Amino acid sequence: MKVKPKNKAYKATNLPPGTMAYKGKKLSLKTVIDIINYSSQTFTKIDSNNVEDGFNFEGNKQVTWININGLNNLEDIEKLGKHYNLHPLTLEDIVNTSQRPKFEEFQNYFFVVFKMLYFNDSNLLQYEHLSMVVGSDYVLTFQEADGDVFDDLRNRIETSKGRIRSQGADYLMYAILDAVVDNYFTVIEAIGDKIEDLESSIFESQNNNATTPNQIQQLKQDVLKIRRSIFPLREVVNRLEKSDNSIINEKSQSYIRDLYDHIIQVNESIDLYREMVWSLMDMYMTIISNKMNEVMKVLTIIATIFIPLTFIAGIYGMNFTNMPELQAENGYFILLGVMVLLFIVMLIYFRKKKWL
Repeated sequence: MKVKPKNKAYKATNLPPGTMAYKGKKLSLKTVIDIINYSSQTFTKIDSNNVEDGFNFEGNKQVTWININGLNNLEDIEKLGKHYNLHPLTLEDIVNTSQRPKFEEFQNYFFVVFKMLYFNDSNLLQYEHLSMVVGSDYVLTFQEADGDVFDDLRNRIETSKGRIRSQGADYLMYAILDAVVDNYFTVIEAIGDKIEDLESSIFESQNNNATTPNQIQQLKQDVLKIRRSIFPLREVVNRLEKSDNSIINEKSQSYIRDLYDHIIQVNESIDLYREMVWSLMDMYMTIISNKMNEVMKVLTIIATIFIPLTFIAGIYGMNFTNMPELQAENGYFILLGVMVLLFIVMLIYFRKKKWL
């Protein structure tokens, strides 16, 4: 069956700069907003569908974290952007799921784009576009849909564990990035286990079936997607560390440096696993080739054994009247004995050569 090539139409969309256009696949009917307002002494948490509920905490000398789920609801995001005076290009990048991780500084805030990776309830790896706007006393995070890696962070804020309640918005920014990066280690560890399991199965002959190349290809695609999501974040954190913006407290710089070290470690691990995945297909093809060589060796030995036997049978199968041995009384049995003897001698020879 011949597979017909798909005719895809590739059309460039040249929209004006600052135009919000969500192209993702995770659609939500309502904008879900998680609002957390805290200080060292107070804590308030609100779950809402109204963006304007997050405007009531401004100017209270506390830290406000507003998390928005649902990037397809552009009107709500635009309202939030107008209230916090966000640049139109910032709003454009918030809903642009193809935007690579980046860091930008503006007059009253800075903007960070990165990718969040996590396993859902079905143990499937999720790739999610995540944006963060950080001001002097607020942090805005925008994600595509429900589900994230911030449950432990929310619990630390609520129960006042650690130092987060006594720090500012810059430390909350660090804590959010740290939660995302820590989950990268979990994802990479799972990918590493898959690679090791597949590598072990390739060496077992009973598991080298037709699905093995597909499994290797799927792993290769997953590793490349993870690398595209993680690798640019090194540059983001590096620029964040070197920033002299007044929003970032000097005490937070040491934590950001530690975060940068984690990013380097994650990138080194993913590069190692990428090399391992790329070598899996070569390993698989080498093992298959070796097995084929073993089969061909056995067939060649069998053919070699039967060549002299076939030669003798061919000589005495010719229909000449005056062949001397044709009239011998025991010629048939003598010829069979010679053929059996040749067979046994050649087997012994091949055994000594360790070809069998």
